[in-house]
Amino acid sequence: MGGIDLVGRFVLAHLQAESILRAYHAGRDSVTASLDLGLTTSNISLAASGARLPDGQSLTWETLEEVTRSSQVCFAVEENRLHKIQVFSEETQRLYSLMPTTGAPTMLISGIPMHRIKGTDPHRDTLQKIKAVSPIVGRVLDTATGLGYTAIEAAKNAGQVITIELDPAALEVARLNPWSRALFDNPQIEQRIGDSFDVIEELDDATFDRIIHDPPVFSLAGHLYSGDFYRELYRVLKPRGRLFHYIGDPESKSGRSISRGAAQRLRQAGFRRVARQPAAFGLTAYK
Repeated sequence: MGGIDLVGRFVLAHLQAESILRAYHAGRDSVTASLDLGLTTSNISLAASGARLPDGQSLTWETLEEVTRSSQVCFAVEENRLHKIQVFSEETQRLYSLMPTTGAPTMLISGIPMHRIKGTDPHRDTLQKIKAVSPIVGRVLDTATGLGYTAIEAAKNAGQVITIELDPAALEVARLNPWSRALFDNPQIEQRIGDSFDVIEELDDATFDRIIHDPPVFSLAGHLYSGDFYRELYRVLKPRGRLFHYIGDPESKSGRSISRGAAQRLRQAGFRRVARQPAAFGLTAYK
């Protein structure tokens, strides 16, 4: 992204570009469409030269046609041009991209989506995770920030949310995502940078009422599924506190295998009442 600060800029993807183009080809001189991936709508003027946005910027029809052919990435508008919202991390050698869905976008890490998008969308996926450990009270630990959806939802009822992100590149993408703005605006959310495996050692014993552990897939972060890490989660959780651990599709072969191993290690770490939560694709456990 060349270091451009695009916070508050217009963002669109193929669905929005398609609706603007349809209106133009239908002979209309204006259209109401979303410039923040579905959160709100704006009036856009249409002319032979292109689409004129509310702030005076214009996008050519050729540019919008290009967007319609790019279903895997969102675009930010800057100085009458579109920039793909993707960042390559020199630190992890991974490419982070903002991928559109029919609702809230997800993040792709080296091509792997970080939310469920089949039969649902990232926002509803997040609500299922929150529901699994409801009611949300007190202090909440979110072990993997990503786009910040978990931290944002938890902060609506929690007194404080500590959220940890491994890679600053992921936060660059989140900063450009309209659905992530509360991650940076809500004073109840405290961000920390680093590997959760290491950062958790800095946290005090028995200080969190809820933990939402939503790590990347096992192949990207196997150490966050380890007994050593589960013991740290147990240590920082308050007595009678609750943990939700996202695993993945419980009906898939890998999901069943990972779920069985994780449940066993959680019990060995001291957790009780470890139970599958199929609707949320994970496990809950209590201290």
